[in-house]
Parts: sequence; structure tokens; C-alpha cells
Amino acid sequence: MFVHFFHELKKASVPVSLREYLMLLEALDSDVIDRKVEEFYFLSRAALVKDERNLDRFDQVFSHVFKGLDLMAEGDIAQIPEEWLKKLTEKFLTEEEKAQIEALGGWEKIMEELQKRLEEQKKRHEGGSKYIGTAGTSPYGAYGFNPEGVRIGQKEGRQGKAVKVWDKREYKNLDDSVELGTRNIKVALRRLRKFAREGLPTELDLDNTIRKTAHNGYLDIQMVAERKNKINVVIFFDIGGSMDSHIKMCEELFSAARTEFKNMEFFYFHNCLYEGLWKDNRRRHNEKMNTWDVLHKFPSDYKVIFVGDASMSPYEITYAGGSVEHWNEEPGGLWLERVNQIYEHCVWLNPIAEKHWEYTPSLQIIKQIFSERMYPLTLEGLDKAMRELSR
Repeated sequence: MFVHFFHELKKASVPVSLREYLMLLEALDSDVIDRKVEEFYFLSRAALVKDERNLDRFDQVFSHVFKGLDLMAEGDIAQIPEEWLKKLTEKFLTEEEKAQIEALGGWEKIMEELQKRLEEQKKRHEGGSKYIGTAGTSPYGAYGFNPEGVRIGQKEGRQGKAVKVWDKREYKNLDDSVELGTRNIKVALRRLRKFAREGLPTELDLDNTIRKTAHNGYLDIQMVAERKNKINVVIFFDIGGSMDSHIKMCEELFSAARTEFKNMEFFYFHNCLYEGLWKDNRRRHNEKMNTWDVLHKFPSDYKVIFVGDASMSPYEITYAGGSVEHWNEEPGGLWLERVNQIYEHCVWLNPIAEKHWEYTPSLQIIKQIFSERMYPLTLEGLDKAMRELSR
């Protein structure tokens, strides 16, 4: 199994060496860890991964190779994990029961009621319909159901209906070294090109050489500067939450764009554009950049591409304070409008199939802000988006 693990890491382009593999086996023979999968994971990661950029690929290989494996030492007593017990408290409702549960009725009402219930509540609640708790129909809490509310103390989204999330969430950076299974994405992106020659003359100008040689009667070699794509591109990637389902597609796009656009900048945001952007998801809470600074940095002739599913609560676009993660002083929609005012060539790429767009109110709002310049993240959609940016 360990040999298979080693080969799978090599296949996934994680740079592991035979010496590191032997060091891992030596550590196992010396019983430096207990017989637990979690401890083996951290030991093997420490021994085999030398660059943090490879952590994500290591995790994927480890999960694939050791899927379902659970080692226990002799004498250990099997215990039901606490998280499993927590999941048992999730509220399972029929569609009829869900339809009977009423929303509070608007952003102001939700936040007003949250403040009131925080002041009233004195203990933990489970299965209720009013206070902050679990497995109920209250608008506040975890592992329950309500048409709109504030998610508190839950690992990840389930229904996709939370108006605000009262948890610190961590996202992973997109891997720009992903090998594409097809060259079609690159071919579609190549429509967005504007070549110019600049720099020292390093290439043979064959046509001009022939012309000069014929005119002068002797070999007259002519050189020319290299042709380079002068298109300038800024890409804004929605990361985390519902976009986790589209990571592979976004990584392929990211990798292709890095190859095709030499003058490309990228930034991350979550759900909607607000006053802060970041370049590294691991440091997004500490190293945010002011959105105004980013917009002032790049001239108006830049081509701007947003990548996201545009699926969120409409409050996140239309209200101050609507962000699920922080209190934004200005609505997200206002920031999107500013981008469209500054940059003439601006499109939105959506990984959700176009046939489902009409069922998401937030998506329709963003589509309207972008003057219908929203395209599906398919080869045909990419082709149309690049044609739009080339106008």
C-alpha cells in the first residue's frame, strides 16, 4: 500500500524522492506515531511534502489511496465520533413541512430578531423554532431548516439558504499548475489576443530578408522583435461556499489563463465583490487589499473577467451589511456597478448550466448589472465571452 501511495504521489506531480519515502518507512518502523490514520497523515505529509503549494494535491492523493481506512491499536475501544452524533440531530423535513415554515420577512427583520434573541437566550436549545440552536426550524443555528436565516456553528452549508454565516471559514487557493485534459479551453481563450512587436530584434524576418537580398544583390539578413500578446487581463474568482463544487473547472480555467495571458492579474472574493480582495486564501483575513486600490491600479483598457456561480442571498448584493461574512458598509451591487463603469470590457463566467439560471434571483440581479454579459463556463460560453471582450 505504501508503494502504491508513493507512486500515486509521483503521478499527481508531487515532487517526492526515494530518500524521503525511505525516511517515512524508517519512522514507521521506529513507532514514532500511534497506529492512527490521522497521525500517519501528519507524519507522511511532514516527510514527503516540501512545498506548501503541493499540500492540496497531497491531500487529494491521501484521501484517494487511504479512503475508508481506519486503523486501531489493540485494546482500543471503538467510539462513535462526536460529529456523527451531532449529525443525528439534523432536522429532516418533507417538502410539505418545509413549505409550511415561514421566513421572518426581510433583512431588517432577521437582524432585529437575532439581536433580540441573543439578549433573551440563556441556555442551549435543540429542535426548537425560535432560539439559536440545532436541528430545528429556527432562523438561527445549525443543522435545521428555515427559508432564510443566520447560520451559526455549522461546518458547511446544506440548504444554501443562509443570509449570513456566523463562522470563520477557510478556503484553498486554486492550483494554477493543473494539467488540462483538453486544449479546448486554451483555444477558446486565444480569441482574446492583440499582438505587438517589442524589445530587441531576435527573430528572423524572412519576407523582409528575401526582399532586401533581391534588391541589394547580396544576402541581407533582417531581424524583427518577437510578437507578444499585449492583452491585459484581470480575473476575479469567487472562492468557497457553493463554488467548492466547481473547483476543478475553475482550476482548469485558471491554469489555461495563466498560459495564454502573460499580462494577467487575479484576485479572490466570496459570493459578491465588496471593499476587500485578497490573493492568498490562507491569509485572506490578514492580507486583504482595498478594492478601490485594485481598481485604481489597472487602467480602463484592461479586460475584466469575473468567475462565480452568482448564487447567494439577494441581500448580499442589494443591502449594506448583506455579506454573509462581515458587515459591508456598501452593497455588493454598487461595487459591481463601479467595475462596469470603469472597465468597458467586462464579462461574468458562470459554472452553473445556463438552463438553471432563471431559478436564482441573485444570478438575475448580477446578470442585469453586467448588461446581460454573463456566459456559461463551457467552451461555447468561453468563445462568446472572448468575442465580447475583443470588441
